[in-house]
Amino acid sequence: MPATCPDHPDGLPRPQPADREPAGLRVALLGSTGSIGRSTIEVIEAATGRLEPYLLAAHSSVRPLLEQAHRLRPRWLVVTDPEAAAGIGAGALPAGTDLAVGPERLDELVAADEVDRVVSAIVGAAGLRSTWAAIEAGKTIALANKETLVMAGPLVIRRASETGARIIPVDSEHSAIYQALACGRSAEVHRLVLTASGGPFRTRSRESLAQVTPAEALQHPTWSMGPKITIDSATMMNKALELIEARWLFGLPAGKLAVVVHPQSIVHSLVEFVDGAVIAQLSPPDMRLPIHYALHYPDRIAGPARRLDYSESLRLDFEPPDPERFPALRLGHEAAARGGTAGAVLNAANEEAVRGFLEGSLRFTDIADVCERVLAEHPFQDYPSLEDVRRLDAWARQEVAKWVCV
Repeated sequence: MPATCPDHPDGLPRPQPADREPAGLRVALLGSTGSIGRSTIEVIEAATGRLEPYLLAAHSSVRPLLEQAHRLRPRWLVVTDPEAAAGIGAGALPAGTDLAVGPERLDELVAADEVDRVVSAIVGAAGLRSTWAAIEAGKTIALANKETLVMAGPLVIRRASETGARIIPVDSEHSAIYQALACGRSAEVHRLVLTASGGPFRTRSRESLAQVTPAEALQHPTWSMGPKITIDSATMMNKALELIEARWLFGLPAGKLAVVVHPQSIVHSLVEFVDGAVIAQLSPPDMRLPIHYALHYPDRIAGPARRLDYSESLRLDFEPPDPERFPALRLGHEAAARGGTAGAVLNAANEEAVRGFLEGSLRFTDIADVCERVLAEHPFQDYPSLEDVRRLDAWARQEVAKWVCV
């Protein structure tokens, strides 16, 4: 394992050899009913006792959460929406599982000494709060909620350095980079290249994109994901947000971050070193692999993810993204370069614009246009506090609401 450097915005976080964890790591799974959560449960079940489901949490999806509870029998079940929790009758939980209600209780349980690893898989800005609680408690966090770093990257990395929290990325692109960085030192990195599938519209004209329907946009060619991230992939806003996330997670300036379209989604990202060597991580598109890696790190053991079949022909195509058809990429580069509150505002505006598109209030091409306008008009701050981030998150959502109503 190569030398490491500190986890802070000015250094490049590297895979760190940790003290070996005992068998039966107790896992707090936040967002267990979403696509990442369901894949995590498959990883836990395949771990044959090395991982113990200590806590399962969801906001309001009570029925699937209860089904998961009976399947895994965790110590705690958390429902953050009190109204949804009110419908859970006596005897609904399996023996040995207790119910906790509300975001405050989730924060408390995430920070408990019994929790060894936290999987942060709550979708959107809502995931920042519980992830912050885990950081404050110095936990090892398998981070799938990219909004945590997009919204508050420098604050998160700085606080993690202070508390001893370890962040292991679960996004397939950032996990690939995290693994590839083991092949060199920080000063030897020339640039990080995030791969993008290009979504369902990579060959469509800019003019035709205005007519895209939600049903069309929800048909991703290679990944099975929730609706919000699927729309983000179609606009390539997911790659814009991942650029911002990489900026803080790996401590590199925006000028050393790039995107390439790779339709097969087999190369999950690349690290180019100063001597011209390029190290990539390859595997079939299966989120169980980066989840498995993050939960078992620093060990590599057999897991449930699919494997490449070398008995069949394998084709890998790469092409530059078209910024005219996908202007979200330019917004991501700008927000990554600017820092401050730009990421939080772009993320909030996008969440609301995607909602507007799915509800029929905005066209597909309006999503990036609305985000650009809100980003340009927001009261930018270079060094925001966590409260500033939350305030501007709310401001951006209100601005998009005005746009939708016009």
